Amino acid sequence: MKSIAKLFPLAAAFGAALFTTQARAEVQAGKAAPDFSFTDLNGKTHKLSDFRGKPVVLEWVNSGCPVVKRHYNTGNMQSTQQDAAAHGAIWIQINSGHPGAQGDLDNAKALEWQKTQGVVATAYTRDQAGKIGRMYGAKTTPHMYVIDAQGTLVYHGAIDDNPRADDAAETKAAKNYVKAALGALKAGKPVEKSSVKAYGCGIKYGRVDA
Repeated sequence: MKSIAKLFPLAAAFGAALFTTQARAEVQAGKAAPDFSFTDLNGKTHKLSDFRGKPVVLEWVNSGCPVVKRHYNTGNMQSTQQDAAAHGAIWIQINSGHPGAQGDLDNAKALEWQKTQGVVATAYTRDQAGKIGRMYGAKTTPHMYVIDAQGTLVYHGAIDDNPRADDAAETKAAKNYVKAALGALKAGKPVEKSSVKAYGCGIKYGRVDA
């Protein structure tokens, strides 16, 4: 039997192109974090490099994701945000879901969600085209990235080491990799775990870039 590629060369080429479009980069700890521009919920434009001189935490978020809800309902994410603020870090929330996807809140609703949850963040951006998410290879919500004051990525992956936690006690008892990374930066020490597989809900990327 002939292969699909031989029978339908145009379809195969289109599929390859689509895969290339959908492919997500894989950032590496120890290398410069890719710079990007974004607009926050108040319409102000920023660049990641604007925050050079301070640590930065990137949090991929989807308010409808059960795993995200667990980390907020137990206060774990807010505690991590407060810890980051105490270290003088910038915290940027990113939603890379396509328009209409689960957790794709409009600006007003996203602001209300932040207020209701007691979010401690510098900015929230709706990355509806998925450009920032694909640039960083973000796969799940939550997916966490820690960048040092010089702009080097020092950690990316899960928020903690217990994806199976089902209550506040287990969640709070887990090893929090983001807090550990920030603590190491503060102490001038190497980050012990620089990359850990993220867990959570798959990011709802659109089929093509906008």
